[in-house]
Amino acid sequence: MTQLVTHDVAVTRLFDAPVEQVWAAWTEGTEVMKWWGPAPFTCPEARMDVREGGASVVSMRSPDGFEIWMRWDYSTVIPNVRMEYSQNMCDRDGNLIDPTSIGMPAEFPRDVATIVTLTPRDGRTEMTITEHTTTSQALMDGSQQGLEMCIDQMAATFRASGR
Repeated sequence: MTQLVTHDVAVTRLFDAPVEQVWAAWTEGTEVMKWWGPAPFTCPEARMDVREGGASVVSMRSPDGFEIWMRWDYSTVIPNVRMEYSQNMCDRDGNLIDPTSIGMPAEFPRDVATIVTLTPRDGRTEMTITEHTTTSQALMDGSQQGLEMCIDQMAATFRASGR
């Protein structure tokens, strides 16, 4: 039996971009599609409804066409400052699914409490994303690596925009 642990997965980065641009990277579908998903996954669809009580549905597609859909249910949204949401796997219509139904292990986490904070720093933005989760150490390590890859891709979008 896999031993489960409770631990935070967190990434903090300082972006050479104003807080409004970093907020847009989280809230506008066309921007989310540029960075969501660890390489080499892409994000072909992001339907964003970022408001308290709202839910966004985002996809990740592997190079061989395997799709994973996630729903982010928002409990707190303070524009340009903070968002809190719960992450779960879903189908393309946003209906929650059991992760094992698409081949994920039984210990794949559900209801992952996620907090994103943005802090202005002299024209730049410090962003911290924290996922509070209970799962196996192996899945937690993979989540940390995947999250860092996503945030690296987000940083690349700011460099590409000339900021």
